[in-house]
Amino acid sequence: MVATDPQAGPTAAAPSSPGLFGQLIRFGLIGGFCALTDFGVYQGLRALGMDATPWVDIARALSFIVGTTTAFFLNRKFTFAGGRQEGARQIGGFVLLYAVTFLVAVGVNRTMLHVLPESAWKATFGWVVSQATATVINFVMLKWVVFREPRTSAASPVLTSTEEN
Repeated sequence: MVATDPQAGPTAAAPSSPGLFGQLIRFGLIGGFCALTDFGVYQGLRALGMDATPWVDIARALSFIVGTTTAFFLNRKFTFAGGRQEGARQIGGFVLLYAVTFLVAVGVNRTMLHVLPESAWKATFGWVVSQATATVINFVMLKWVVFREPRTSAASPVLTSTEEN
């Protein structure tokens, strides 16, 4: 039996994807906003006294969590809506991805603070490098793992049960 209801397919309720170029544009705009949020939290915490080890690492960790959590929800809604799913699997993928990129961002930031010469821009440059590294990892993994769109073929109908002859 072939499904005749247009809403019966597994992708019928899923919003359409803006395509790779559209996703890159949206990801960039959302990422810019969230990077400013992240950077603002980082600088604010440093201004409140979290500027020396180990506090600077904690400040970077907190700013990362704020920025990436905001990015996840905005990207889920506007960039990767075609791959949006409810449930523990997608949330688990998000948590795993952000745990890895969290460690990368804090580690790269710490490395940059150790290798860069003393200057007024040292902390800012370290943050930029750590943010850029995490951003590339996030786009790739969000697009092709966490928000992977279901494969569909326009030529093959959705079957609800075995066809009878």
